[in-house]
Amino acid sequence: MNYIELSIEVSPKEQGCDVLIAQLSELNFESFVESELGCTAYIQEDQFHEEDVKQLFLSYSEIFKIKYSSKIIQQQNWNKEWESSFQPIEVDGKCYIRAPFHDAPKVFLYDVIIEPKMSFGTGHHNTTQLMIQKLMSLNVGNKSLLDMGCGTGVLAIVASMMGANPITAIDTDEWSYENTIENLQKNNINNVLVHKGDARILDGNIFHTILANINKNVLLMDMEKYVGSLEQNGNLILSGFFETDVQEISSRAEGLGLKFESKVVNDQWTMLHFINTNK
Repeated sequence: MNYIELSIEVSPKEQGCDVLIAQLSELNFESFVESELGCTAYIQEDQFHEEDVKQLFLSYSEIFKIKYSSKIIQQQNWNKEWESSFQPIEVDGKCYIRAPFHDAPKVFLYDVIIEPKMSFGTGHHNTTQLMIQKLMSLNVGNKSLLDMGCGTGVLAIVASMMGANPITAIDTDEWSYENTIENLQKNNINNVLVHKGDARILDGNIFHTILANINKNVLLMDMEKYVGSLEQNGNLILSGFFETDVQEISSRAEGLGLKFESKVVNDQWTMLHFINTNK
């Protein structure tokens, strides 16, 4: 599968990137990397519709100054593209996320190796870091966990390192499915069952904690299945959306019997934590 690389220059940069990344996520763009003058966005070639992108940028033309260009990234060049920009990150001084070609850290609870390919979830995006922060605050030891929309599998890997068991990871994208399996092997994780598919796989399965870092539309569409697969008093942790989407997502979750527990915002990107109070 080839990808489209969309290079964006936007001014003012910080506010513009936040808004455009949120909107491009709605158009199925999967991964984003900050650049000197803006950001770079990646999408599967068969999901790319240039007219939709043009209309999006046109709708913000009175607020931001935007320039963009696009090119096809062949499958064999993905590693080269990502390795040139991939840097290690740390989350709360506890979790260190690095590529295989980076040196191992000296003092971290969780040392996570992620092959820097075209799967969402290398740890650099605000939503991934929000999810890891919340995950590290939970007691998941010897409890079942689902990483829905697993991307690179980074959340499933951290959960396994924390003692969660058993773990299921699901993604609709073939590349994410393969990359998750690869990253599990690199981290010597053997208690994660990986599936390629969507929320229909959840039927009949129950989890103590469900992590879903996906765009707003998918979260709203699949929320009922998440709730149906969540044990009583279990955790549903959601991210992948802006703070402006909180009311709509919260209304949906609470309408299905979930209790709001907490909210954290990072540059307008938001994490919501709900508890299943259904009996």
